[in-house]
Order: sequence, then C-alpha cells, then structure tokens
Amino acid sequence: EEGMKAGIAIKPSTSVDVLWDILESKEEIERPDMVLVMTVEPGFGGQKFMPSELPKVKALRERYPDLNIEVDGGLGLGTIDQAADAGANVIVAGSAVFGAKDPADVIAKLREAVEKRRR
Repeated sequence: EEGMKAGIAIKPSTSVDVLWDILESKEEIERPDMVLVMTVEPGFGGQKFMPSELPKVKALRERYPDLNIEVDGGLGLGTIDQAADAGANVIVAGSAVFGAKDPADVIAKLREAVEKRRR
C-alpha cells in the first residue's frame, strides 16, 4: 500500500538453498521483493570482494529472471562487472564511493559500467 519493499539478505556462509521455499511462496505478500547477496562478511566496510559468492547470484537470476538481486561487499570499478555479469541488477558500493577523492565521479563510472552490461 505504502510502496515499501521487503528484502532478504544472505551472508557468505548461508546457502542460497534456504531461499527457494521463501521465494516460491504461493502468497505474494510472503515473497520478498529483492534478495541481497553479501560478497563480504557483514560487519564492517573495506573488505575484499568474494567472487566465490557469485554462483548464488547466478542461481537466483536463472530461477527468477524478474527478481531484484542486490550485491553488497567489496564492489568497485574492478569488481562491478563480475556482479553484473552474474545477474545482479542492484549494486551497493560503500567504501569505493566514500573512500574516493571524487565520489560523484566514482558513482558515474559505476553506473556506466552497469549500463554497458545491460545493453
């Protein structure tokens, strides 16, 4: 009613298999609008991207082509392509933006990298 979205997050030690029953619920109100796949251990910024988590993104995208899939953790200009190629359509970048001399420039470059993948 209010336009609020609900999501669920999984950390690296959580199997993507825990999501299948939730995502296949018969009642739309019981299904999340998005899934966040953490590509670092949650808790603090500046960690190294874990490409070992991308198969989770790929599996989600194959089963749910219209699902919003977010990736968060260690993302920047050197890793964003991998996340987008795996199927992520929402990217969360913290340290890459806030640690930059020119955050606006980094955001523009990150958007450009994702847009290239969508064409």
